[in-house]
Amino acid sequence: MAASFEKYQKRRLISSYFSVVISISLVLFLLGLLGLLVLNSKKVADYFKENIPVTVFLKDTAKEVEITQLKQSLALAEYTKSATYVSKEEAAEEHAKTIGENFIEYLGDNPLQNSIDIYFLADYVSSEKVEEITSEIASNDFVDEVIYDKPLITLLNDNVKKISLWILIISGIFTFIAVLLINSSIRLSVYAKRFTIKTMQMVGATKRFIRRPFVWKSVRLGIIGALLAMIGMALVLYYLDKSYPQLQLLSDTVLLAVLFAFIFFMGVFITWISTFFATQRFLNLKTDELYY
Repeated sequence: MAASFEKYQKRRLISSYFSVVISISLVLFLLGLLGLLVLNSKKVADYFKENIPVTVFLKDTAKEVEITQLKQSLALAEYTKSATYVSKEEAAEEHAKTIGENFIEYLGDNPLQNSIDIYFLADYVSSEKVEEITSEIASNDFVDEVIYDKPLITLLNDNVKKISLWILIISGIFTFIAVLLINSSIRLSVYAKRFTIKTMQMVGATKRFIRRPFVWKSVRLGIIGALLAMIGMALVLYYLDKSYPQLQLLSDTVLLAVLFAFIFFMGVFITWISTFFATQRFLNLKTDELYY
């Protein structure tokens, strides 16, 4: 009977440790994913900003040398990510592919214009800066007009600000929830040994001596949970980088190292502080209060 009870207690203890590790790893994993979102929110926003085209339409009377000079000046400008010249013939071919028929055969002439598609760097994609730059480009005599999606730029910038604010708020709330969940798991595991704690105290063991093995055990569980969470984060990050290489999620290794170090630290710190206060609580309880 004693052996069976001992095996039962061991299985129960292992199950308790397993549930604590899983709880810690899942919470830290979700916290890490939110951290990845926070770190890459600007990068994602910049990606969308840098894919808004500004099209410069050129007059048919524009000279070759004027077009060449404009292309070079735009390509070398500090605000330009890329600039591509599109001839009226290339534009006609692309338009024919889009609509599925050769419209020039019906019209007898190509009504399209030569153009230059410009993609700005993200820092310059704001209503004021784009308007200023396009006005300067349009001042050239051989430029017919410069068009871009003004409402889209305004909407994108407004939404980026709102989303960034909400991400920070959610991150703070989720961090608080993570601390509560891990703390609850640790408290439950310590609660299961409350009688052992009180017995050790009654035979003369000091509070520090009693607390030490509980703290170190929880810290080890926290380390294991943090490592599992970091492995999960690495797999997700690898998948996202393969699926969306244009975002360059692995380019900033320093920030990623800081994030992984933060997750590891959180796993250790939360388990340590939770175990410390949980054991302290049961150490301060009277024997008859352990049953409630």
